[in-house]
Amino acid sequence: MDAPYRPRLTNAARPATFTITALNERGEELPTQIAGEHPLTLYVDKREIVTLMTLGAAPEALVIGYLRNQRLVNSIEDIVAVQVDWETEAVAVTTRTGLGDIEEKMGKRTVTTGCGQGTVFGNLMEEIDRIQLPADVTLTEETLYGLLDNVRRYESIYKQAGAVHGCALAKGADILIFIEDVGRHNAVDAIAGMMWLDRLEGADKIFYTTGRLTSEMVIKCAQMGIPFLVSRSGLTQMGYEIARKVGITMIGRATGKHYLLFTGRERFVKA
Repeated sequence: MDAPYRPRLTNAARPATFTITALNERGEELPTQIAGEHPLTLYVDKREIVTLMTLGAAPEALVIGYLRNQRLVNSIEDIVAVQVDWETEAVAVTTRTGLGDIEEKMGKRTVTTGCGQGTVFGNLMEEIDRIQLPADVTLTEETLYGLLDNVRRYESIYKQAGAVHGCALAKGADILIFIEDVGRHNAVDAIAGMMWLDRLEGADKIFYTTGRLTSEMVIKCAQMGIPFLVSRSGLTQMGYEIARKVGITMIGRATGKHYLLFTGRERFVKA
């Protein structure tokens, strides 16, 4: 059996943290770890698309997921190569047939909320009505508690240096992928890229984020076909309205044994 197709990829992860010297309240010098932040300008078929500010933990997956979630490419097979060069702070993507209707999509940009200010190309709502999430899957309260407990053990960079958001893809309480980055939109895009590379479907998965449940987060989760979205933070009105429209089961303020179930009650099974 042939291995699934993968584009040509560099392996250009950057160190997640750096050590500097800071002064505490007593005037003492302390070695202090801080999160990395690097500009990475994305070129697709030699055309400049956007500059991403990123931790650099998984730049190739980030770029693939960005192209996926912006609906600029339709499948992983459309991408021939992703080549990251930190010396030039650039990533060159080669596609098989070019980007269709790129002028129209780039002509309309929505700057999204949150750290780093993400950008959504095209009509923010154009695909919402076409998304179908599975109705025959459930999330139990016990599984939710197990997932929250497991997430605490993964937030390594946040515990060391702060200043980052984390996102996780889980099946049940088991975490399959965990990514931290300076912006939650980067972390979700990197997971989307890894899902394409590893041929992971979203129908039986849970998506966890440390960030707010905004319209951008809900749309990206729905585009990946994931019916469950969990956050330790709160939500926005537009995030709530879109979650209701697409039928996502959305849970916020989730820490320890506490949570708020906002939408999609029919999939949640209380102990």
